Amino acid sequence: MSLQKLPLSIIVLTFNEEGNVGPCLETIVHWAQEVFVVDSGSTDRTLDIVSTYGAKVLTHPFQNYSHQRNWAQNNVPLSHEWVFHIDADERVSPELVDKLRELFSERSHAAQDYAGFMVRRKIIFFGKPMIHGGLYPTYHCRIFRRQSGRCEDREYDQHFLVDGRTSLIEADLLELTATSLFSWTARHNKWAQMEARELKGHGRDASVAVQGKLHGSPIERRRWLRSSLYAKTPMFFRAFLYFITRYLFRGGFLDGTPGLIYHVLQGFWFRFYVDACCYELQRLERGSLVVDNDSSTIHK
Repeated sequence: MSLQKLPLSIIVLTFNEEGNVGPCLETIVHWAQEVFVVDSGSTDRTLDIVSTYGAKVLTHPFQNYSHQRNWAQNNVPLSHEWVFHIDADERVSPELVDKLRELFSERSHAAQDYAGFMVRRKIIFFGKPMIHGGLYPTYHCRIFRRQSGRCEDREYDQHFLVDGRTSLIEADLLELTATSLFSWTARHNKWAQMEARELKGHGRDASVAVQGKLHGSPIERRRWLRSSLYAKTPMFFRAFLYFITRYLFRGGFLDGTPGLIYHVLQGFWFRFYVDACCYELQRLERGSLVVDNDSSTIHK
C-alpha cells in the first residue's frame, strides 16, 4: 500500500543542474503533493530531467539567491499552506521524510502551534559526511507557513526569516557540496565576491536580516559569532584563526582526507579569498585600483 503524500509545496531552484536535479527530485516526489522547479535559464538537460518527475516549472532571471527565493515565494502558485525550500544539490534523507510524516500527516496536529521548522544540514564531501569541525549539526529554517516566511536581504549565506514560533526537526537534509573540485571552486569564487560585498555592507537592507543573538536560535548564534567576532578580527589573520579553530580545536581532522581537503578549501582558502576580495574593494573605493572592461585589474 502506497503512503499518502503530504500537503507541502516544495520549491527547488535550478540553473544547469543536470547532474543534481534528478537525484534531488528522487528524494521528494514520492512524499510531497506538489513540487515546483524555478529555473533561471538552464542550457543543459536540467528541464528535460525535471519533466520526467512531473514537477511544475517556472522560469525567472537570476539576480541573487535572496531575490530568487523571494520571487518564488511570492509568485509560485502554491496550493498548500506549508512550503519547503530545497536546493538542487540537496537530498531529503529517509529520516527527515519520516519526521515530516509525523508532523504533517492528516492524523497529526503537531505542526499547528508553529510557523516554521529548522532542519539539520549534513554536508557530504567526496562521499563522506563532514561531522566535525563545528559543521554538524547546523540548522536552517526551510519549512514554514507560506505567509510567515521570507528570505533575508543578503547576497550570500541567506537564511529565511519566519514570523512566529519555530522548532527543530532532528533529521538531516543532505547537501552534496561538490560534484567536482572544479565546480566547487568556481561556485566559491563567485560566492567569495558576494560575501566581500556583504562584509562591506553594499546593497544590504539590514532591517530584513537575521539579527545575531548569543543566546538566540542556532541561526542567530551563528550570525552573532560571524558579526560580533569573526567580522571584527583583522583581515587575513582571521582566515588562519578560523581554519586552526575548525580543523584542530574542533576536530575537523577526524573527518579524514576528505575533511582535510574540505577544511583547507572552505575553512582557509575560501575565507582568505573573501578577505582578498574585501582588500580589492577597499582599494577600488580609494581609487588605488582601476578595473577595465575586461575585468582585469590595473594598479595605479
